Amino acid sequence: MAKSKPASGCRKMLRRTFLFIIVFAATQVLAEYFSIPKNRDNFFTLMGELWQKLLALRAKYQPDATPEPLPNTPVAKTTPSPQPKVTNSPSPEPEKPVKTPEVKLSNQKGKPVQIRQKTISGVSFYQTVIDLTDPETFITIGLANNADIANNYKVTKGDEPFKNLVDRQQAAIVTNGTFFGKDNQKAVLGNMVAGGKFVKYSRWENYGTTLGIKVGNELEMVTARTERKPDWTEHWFSLTCGPRLVKEGKVSLSPLSEGFKDSHVLGVGSRCAIGFPESRKQLYLVTFLTTLSLQKEAEIMQAIGCVEAMNLDGGASLGLAHKGKILVSPGRNLTNVIAIYDTNYPAPDELKLSWLRFQNGDRPSPATADFSD
Repeated sequence: MAKSKPASGCRKMLRRTFLFIIVFAATQVLAEYFSIPKNRDNFFTLMGELWQKLLALRAKYQPDATPEPLPNTPVAKTTPSPQPKVTNSPSPEPEKPVKTPEVKLSNQKGKPVQIRQKTISGVSFYQTVIDLTDPETFITIGLANNADIANNYKVTKGDEPFKNLVDRQQAAIVTNGTFFGKDNQKAVLGNMVAGGKFVKYSRWENYGTTLGIKVGNELEMVTARTERKPDWTEHWFSLTCGPRLVKEGKVSLSPLSEGFKDSHVLGVGSRCAIGFPESRKQLYLVTFLTTLSLQKEAEIMQAIGCVEAMNLDGGASLGLAHKGKILVSPGRNLTNVIAIYDTNYPAPDELKLSWLRFQNGDRPSPATADFSD
């Protein structure tokens, strides 16, 4: 007796089930792969290279050529057009270009940046007051080994001893900046603008909190995942770090929602923070001299009058120098620092001019940066 063949419906069901499992597994693998910024960066770089090769291949087999006239089609002869007669009537006056009002550097004498050691609730710290109304006070970012752009997933210039960074900046205040990787690449985390130019840019940046200085030294603090993405092109100075400590005058802590998972950030450790009061005319830079939690750090920033504040890099990166003298020495090399200039330690001319150009309409553009993705 002949054996009966399996029903065709069962085979179809098995094939569909197998295909569903394959597609589901592939989707999970791709989602995990593209959740890593470096993998996304490599993928789009590869796609860009393939596109360029396709364009080159197309140009090879379709070279530019001047088209021949169609058969039996007369070629039109060009005749010189008559020259206009010259008259003695007065020519209209050219329109005068509309000039935007220019902002000039003030001739007023500035004051030195103030730094004081304080204690609140048993916590000792240095508080640096950065007066943004002072005509000779400027803030910028210094990079390790005199790099033009910050370490990222494509290029790196490594790190450098804090003392070298302090000596090169020749600023009134030099302190640690934002987080960076612990691997050999030491990529800086978060987008950065210094002197009206991008020194780190990635369209994928979507975590942490950003401090930005806009036209007229207007301050803003934005948390990407809970508010909106910052518009870095509107910043003359911009630094992304976090987590957020104070928002609208109240303690505001949600590090996990900002993308922070490192136990060194979430636990008790050496801290540094930056914020500003309700007047928004000053920045308060605070370097803590005792280890503390994020909650305690936020409470101290609120107590000194901050309506907005965020955490900066800390731990072994914690460093502070005043007038070239190191007050707090980091336990490791750094990739980036914040530098503040005043009347006694004047800013470089290029930094002053960049501020002036920014006030008159210049804006940073990631489109012209070879490190953007």
